[in-house]
Amino acid sequence: MCEDVINKRYTIKAFSQVGDRPVELAHPENMKAHPWSYMELPFDPEYSLYNNRMTPEYLNHLTADEQYWSVRQGVVLRNTGEFPVQISGPDTSKFANYIFTRDVTKTEPGRCSYQFACYYDGGMITDGVMLHLKKDKLWMAQADGEIFNWYLAHANNFNVEISDPKVWVSQIQGPKSMDLLRDLLGGILPAKWTYFDIAEVKIDKEVVIVSRTGFSNELGWEIYLTANNNIELIGEKLLEVGKKYDLKITGTPVFRARRIEAGLLSAGCDFDKTTTPFEVGLDRFIDMEKGDFIGKDALLNSVKLNKLWGVRVREGIAKKGRTILKGGKNIGFVTSSTWSPYQECGVAMARIDKNVTVCAGSEVEVLGVDGNNYLAQICSLPMYDKKGEIVRGIKQSPPTGPNPWLG
Repeated sequence: MCEDVINKRYTIKAFSQVGDRPVELAHPENMKAHPWSYMELPFDPEYSLYNNRMTPEYLNHLTADEQYWSVRQGVVLRNTGEFPVQISGPDTSKFANYIFTRDVTKTEPGRCSYQFACYYDGGMITDGVMLHLKKDKLWMAQADGEIFNWYLAHANNFNVEISDPKVWVSQIQGPKSMDLLRDLLGGILPAKWTYFDIAEVKIDKEVVIVSRTGFSNELGWEIYLTANNNIELIGEKLLEVGKKYDLKITGTPVFRARRIEAGLLSAGCDFDKTTTPFEVGLDRFIDMEKGDFIGKDALLNSVKLNKLWGVRVREGIAKKGRTILKGGKNIGFVTSSTWSPYQECGVAMARIDKNVTVCAGSEVEVLGVDGNNYLAQICSLPMYDKKGEIVRGIKQSPPTGPNPWLG
């Protein structure tokens, strides 16, 4: 249904990012549209390319600040470009343990795990959430990155099948997200439903998989839509129930500030093939005690020093790139940046040069997106909610308004 709507009723504006400049793509019709894209079309969407899938960068009914407050105080729907790849067969665990740095056998079926893969030199490919459906069946819902062919190139000596299960992921996030899910399921949440759990549920007799995960570091869940589902029926039911909670349809900006504040890394921005997991603080997701895995030898000999920091910018937004200064000298690379409506300051992540020592509270300067220099301060990540109580539902009092950073 949604492809007919897209092709006949609307013009899709699709963009790719080249440096700091969005460039309109010549053949957007070749992109893969999320089956719930029709929900976004009334809001004059502009899309970017993510895993060869369309993800909304702009919707005209909400500003970036309004989207931020919606996920912090209410509930939002975001249709993502995440790409689940299925790994199945007798050697599923053995193969996954060779590809990924973390021991997949430590996670039981019915749970998720955060995973990433490295090249042989220890540089990072991409990351994502792995759904442990069965011992011999995994879905790796990956962030943007070229890893599907990497699986195929290394599967020769394993009895596994690498396939595209044609699954689409949408995120329902915010402090009201569990109330919405409860109503959607007829008044009862899944019996086993803690952070990073997976559940098979029925929505209007449609069987779907949901996981208690997301990219907002707010309370939330994700839904995995398959070709066997009546996707439009599920979507209309979600929108109908969502009216009670003022469900907002959002795009990429909804999570940008929140995930920076939470220290959630974006593949290709905060890490890439030039960075090891140690350099961006992900060493706790490496199991050196398990058997061999790609990149292990290089990681054993790597400098185990985290050089990724948070940055709070007074009165401005940092420009991405080598724009962070101390004593007039460039000392690092701003990897992600935006404005925080909650802290009322610019927030950013930055990789500090290996020969430079900073600590939380170090004063620096950054070049702003407007061309001016701004005073800023290095901080640890996450910037608040250090124990992750919001995302786990332990802290259930959403902010009523800004809590300005006064540093």
